[in-house]
Amino acid sequence: MVRYLITRHSGAIDWLSQQGLKVDKHIEHLDNIDMFQPGDEVIGVLPFNIVAALCDKGVKYYHLDIRMPVELRGVELSAQQLEELGATLTPYHVVKLKR
Repeated sequence: MVRYLITRHSGAIDWLSQQGLKVDKHIEHLDNIDMFQPGDEVIGVLPFNIVAALCDKGVKYYHLDIRMPVELRGVELSAQQLEELGATLTPYHVVKLKR
């Protein structure tokens, strides 16, 4: 099992470190899911279609949930700001439905 963090945001990296979570590999941008194996863990803020593809492969996905106020959208947040906003890691299992 490999735990990946997928983010380009230094505040998220720092926040996870402060939570005591060990990350095996950090990736700034995900453009290929072929590298993941069943049982791997991915932490990030990824779109549903990518999360569904990861879950379909047997990868566990943890979303960095943040209640983002409108005025902070597009702003680079620090670890302290993430903490103040009540950031949490939430496991999700996303399934693509057939039409």
